[in-house]
Amino acid sequence: MSVEPTPIDPELARYIQDHAGGRDEVLRRVEAETAAMGDFARMQTAPEQAAFLEMLTRLAGARFAVEVGTFTGYGAIRIARGLTEGGTLLCCELDPEHAATARANLDAAGVGEQVEIAVGPAIETLRALPQDPQIDFAYLDADKTGYPDYYEELVTRLSPGGLLAIDNVFMAGEILSPEREGTIAMARLNDLILEDGRVESVMLGMADGLTLVRRIPG
Repeated sequence: MSVEPTPIDPELARYIQDHAGGRDEVLRRVEAETAAMGDFARMQTAPEQAAFLEMLTRLAGARFAVEVGTFTGYGAIRIARGLTEGGTLLCCELDPEHAATARANLDAAGVGEQVEIAVGPAIETLRALPQDPQIDFAYLDADKTGYPDYYEELVTRLSPGGLLAIDNVFMAGEILSPEREGTIAMARLNDLILEDGRVESVMLGMADGLTLVRRIPG
C-alpha cells in the first residue's frame, strides 16, 4: 500500500535541522559564517544531511574516505569525525579560497590531521588515485555536469560494500523536466545508477535529494 509522503515545508525543514545531532559549537559557527556568504551559502551541506554522512561513515567502518566538493568544510568535518581510528579523508576542492577556509575549519574542529585537501580539478585528483578498490566511503557534492565522470571514477575504486552518497539528485525539482546542462547530466546519472550492475542504490528525499550507492561485493 502506497503512503503519501509528508510535505516538507520551511517550518518542518527547520524542525528537522534543529534535531540533527552532533551540531557542536564549531559546526554552528561554520553554519553561521557560511550563511553570511549570501548566495554561496546554498552550497553547504544541510545540517541533517551532514549528520547522516557522519553516521554512514561510522557504520561503514571507513578507513579511507573521499569528498568531491568541500566548500567551507562543513560536511568534511562530519565525515572525518566518523572515520575509524587512524582513518583519513581526501577532499577535492577546485577553489583555493574555499580550500583555505575548509582547512581552517577542519583544524578548529580537531580533525585537520586526518584530512588532505587536494586543490584543483577533482577529476584529475580522482584519476590519479590507484585503481584498486580502496575507498570505503565517498560523498559527491560538486559541479553537476561532472557527476557522471566523478561517479565512474569513484565506483571503480569503492571497496566491496563501500558507500557513495550523491547530493542534489532532485536539482531543486528540475529533475522532473531537465533542461539545463547540469540537470540533464544529473538525470542521466540517476538513470545510469539504476542500470549499474556493480551497485545497489536508494534515493532519499533528504534536503535536495540524496542517493546512497553501495558497491556489491564480488
